[in-house]
Amino acid sequence: MKKQNSFLRYGGLGIQMLATLGVGAWLGLKLDHYLNLKFPVFLITFVFLLFGGIMYQLYRTLNKE
Repeated sequence: MKKQNSFLRYGGLGIQMLATLGVGAWLGLKLDHYLNLKFPVFLITFVFLLFGGIMYQLYRTLNKE
Protein backbone atom coordinates (compact mmCIF):
# COMPACT_ATOMS: atom_id res chain seq x y z
CA MET A 1 0.00 0.00 0.00
CA LYS A 2 2.88 2.38 0.75
CA LYS A 3 4.35 1.97 -2.73
CA GLN A 4 1.02 2.86 -4.32
CA ASN A 5 0.65 5.88 -2.02
CA SER A 6 4.07 7.26 -3.02
CA PHE A 7 3.29 6.62 -6.67
CA LEU A 8 0.10 8.66 -6.40
CA ARG A 9 1.84 11.45 -4.50
CA TYR A 10 4.73 11.80 -6.94
CA GLY A 11 2.47 11.28 -9.95
CA GLY A 12 0.29 14.12 -8.74
CA LEU A 13 3.36 16.28 -8.16
CA GLY A 14 4.52 15.61 -11.73
CA ILE A 15 1.15 16.56 -13.17
CA GLN A 16 1.15 19.73 -11.06
CA MET A 17 4.63 20.59 -12.40
CA LEU A 18 3.57 20.11 -16.01
CA ALA A 19 0.40 22.14 -15.52
CA THR A 20 2.29 24.99 -13.84
CA LEU A 21 4.89 25.16 -16.60
CA GLY A 22 2.19 24.93 -19.27
CA VAL A 23 0.15 27.80 -17.82
CA GLY A 24 3.29 29.90 -17.33
CA ALA A 25 4.42 29.28 -20.91
CA TRP A 26 0.96 30.06 -22.26
CA LEU A 27 0.73 33.26 -20.22
CA GLY A 28 4.21 34.36 -21.28
CA LEU A 29 3.43 33.69 -24.92
CA LYS A 30 0.17 35.64 -24.74
CA LEU A 31 1.94 38.56 -23.06
CA ASP A 32 4.68 38.54 -25.69
CA HIS A 33 2.06 38.62 -28.46
CA TYR A 34 0.08 41.36 -26.72
CA LEU A 35 3.17 43.56 -26.42
CA ASN A 36 4.29 42.68 -29.99
CA LEU A 37 7.73 41.52 -28.89
CA LYS A 38 9.88 39.79 -31.48
CA PHE A 39 11.91 37.90 -28.84
CA PRO A 40 9.86 35.83 -26.35
CA VAL A 41 11.14 37.55 -23.21
CA PHE A 42 8.17 36.80 -20.97
CA LEU A 43 7.86 33.22 -22.18
CA ILE A 44 11.46 32.43 -21.27
CA THR A 45 11.33 34.40 -18.02
CA PHE A 46 8.13 32.74 -16.78
CA VAL A 47 9.31 29.25 -17.69
CA PHE A 48 12.67 29.66 -15.92
CA LEU A 49 11.17 31.29 -12.83
CA LEU A 50 8.45 28.68 -12.53
CA PHE A 51 10.92 25.85 -13.11
CA GLY A 52 13.09 27.21 -10.31
CA GLY A 53 10.08 27.43 -8.02
CA ILE A 54 9.01 23.91 -8.88
CA MET A 55 12.49 22.54 -8.19
CA TYR A 56 12.52 24.33 -4.81
CA GLN A 57 9.12 22.86 -3.97
CA LEU A 58 10.33 19.39 -4.99
CA TYR A 59 13.43 19.80 -2.83
CA ARG A 60 11.32 20.78 0.18
CA THR A 61 8.91 17.89 -0.42
CA LEU A 62 11.69 15.32 -0.66
CA ASN A 63 13.48 16.63 2.44
CA LYS A 64 10.34 16.31 4.58
CA GLU A 65 10.63 12.55 4.36
